[in-house]
Amino acid sequence: MSNTSSPIERTLILVKPDGVRRGLVGEVISRIESKGYNVAALRLLTADKDLLATHYAEHRGEAFYEPLIEFMSSGPIVAMIAEGQRVIEGFRSLAGATDPTLALPGSIRGDLARNQGTKVVQNIVHGSDSVESAQREIKIFFPNL
Repeated sequence: MSNTSSPIERTLILVKPDGVRRGLVGEVISRIESKGYNVAALRLLTADKDLLATHYAEHRGEAFYEPLIEFMSSGPIVAMIAEGQRVIEGFRSLAGATDPTLALPGSIRGDLARNQGTKVVQNIVHGSDSVESAQREIKIFFPNL
């Protein structure tokens, strides 16, 4: 059994327009930092449809794609890079299930998100789902890093 620690990973986290509108950015950052992860970069922006089309390219053609682009461009978002050991897996656990109704209490979505009855699940946050996705998504939102 090896005693070496996991390498430091980076992930992209987005606080979606519903989270920004509801004033939950500080709460999300607090939970990330309380878990022991480092916020290495942060920016507030209103994402245009071209940026979002690049980010959500794998979903093009899905029924939820256009409503998702509309929702994500409906107001400011906060994009951040978080770093830490197993941060990708750790943040996805911290975020909770995509469906807020199924997200466990204690998770960001379980505590803060609610089903809105809209075409798109408005669930406060996005987190990269793999090292490859994180690298691709970070380049989209932080092209100079």
